[in-house]
Amino acid sequence: MAYAPFNLSGKVALVTGGNRGIGLGMAKAMAQAGADIVIWGSNPERNLAAEQTLTALGVRVKAQTVDVSDEAQVREGMEEAVAAMGRVDSVFANAGIGYGSPSFVDMSTEVYRKVLAVNLDGVFFTLREACRHMVERAKAGDPGGSLVGVASLAAIEGAARNEAYAATKGAVISMIKSVAVEHARYGVRANAILPGWIATDMTAGAQGNAAFAEKVIPRVPARRWGEPEDFGGMAVYLASDASSYHSGTTLVIDGGYSIF
Repeated sequence: MAYAPFNLSGKVALVTGGNRGIGLGMAKAMAQAGADIVIWGSNPERNLAAEQTLTALGVRVKAQTVDVSDEAQVREGMEEAVAAMGRVDSVFANAGIGYGSPSFVDMSTEVYRKVLAVNLDGVFFTLREACRHMVERAKAGDPGGSLVGVASLAAIEGAARNEAYAATKGAVISMIKSVAVEHARYGVRANAILPGWIATDMTAGAQGNAAFAEKVIPRVPARRWGEPEDFGGMAVYLASDASSYHSGTTLVIDGGYSIF
């Protein structure tokens, strides 16, 4: 029999923030590898467009309008996804927002709470409900699962004027490690992905900034912005049986920026 660990046929992957950017890049790659896909997003129009793109790849797709900062919506969304697809094998907690401030002392409590609600509470709610499903499945004799939290280089480097954002991303790494240790007995693994400078809607301002293009991007050894498609291979790997013994790690995807 041919070695085919990256074949995701028969698996279901759920991606929050899956209607654009890194989330859609990961979803497309997993669909091309044969996985059925569930995407969560808060914008119905973008959800529909992403659903059409993914369906064209020949897999089952379910798009759900879910605000991950709302605990009830996450719980109901996971129950609906499992009911519709039969199971969920991988969950990528990718949804996030990136509000900064002119300075730390000018950062409002409103911004701080808003960022935490999506980037930390949302990941907590999503992973908790994913674990609930995977543990129940394991106890019924069907162990296994992959959980991924999308953090950021801001978690491990100083992100000036982005203290709230950085705090959430650092917390995601710690949460992932705890989840990995507790759920290994159920065959569930958990890992964090740390993107660098990636060309998405969140970084649109920086992409159009001449000073940023002159001073920052040349410091990336790859000499370019990252693209959502650069996360496809890692998503397929983490969703596949090839990563069955890989858990509790932080995987940096930044073109070498953090080591240069």
